[in-house]
Amino acid sequence: MKILTNWGFTRDGWRSGKRGEYLVLIQGLLLVGFIFLPTYHLPGISLELPKLIYSCWIVAALFMIAALVLIAKGLLDLGKNLTPLPYPRVDGELVQTGVYGIVRHPLYSGLIFLTLGWSIFQLSLSHFVAVIVIFLFLDLKARQEETWLSEKYPEYSDYQQRVKKLIPRIY
Repeated sequence: MKILTNWGFTRDGWRSGKRGEYLVLIQGLLLVGFIFLPTYHLPGISLELPKLIYSCWIVAALFMIAALVLIAKGLLDLGKNLTPLPYPRVDGELVQTGVYGIVRHPLYSGLIFLTLGWSIFQLSLSHFVAVIVIFLFLDLKARQEETWLSEKYPEYSDYQQRVKKLIPRIY
């Protein structure tokens, strides 16, 4: 398929994983696993307390809205530079404006916020643990991606100093 080739996927890449193909595969498996993960409610929390439930739903909704904004704006700002691979496109440019001026990896941030929002909405301990696993994995994937970006774009180190990696203004 032409779109996969445009994104940098090749047969050789799938054999060697040299552009992060396996990282993309693991990310997909983690997200599918998150969706099908059984819900285990936090012990000692009564789900019959309306104020607690509604408060959690509001917080969850805020995280999910933030996630959707980060993902949508990140996709729009990337434009032709979009690739699911952590390896930068050969014809790509370093994007530092828009949402990329707020956080270096808004798509990863959006996935973290979306899964966190769902965990809060469900009050699910199993999903909270999965959010931690997803966060750690995306941090690792971002670290590898940043190695490649630093090799391709000399100005990337300045960008790293100015903009946080995954959580705006925090991390």
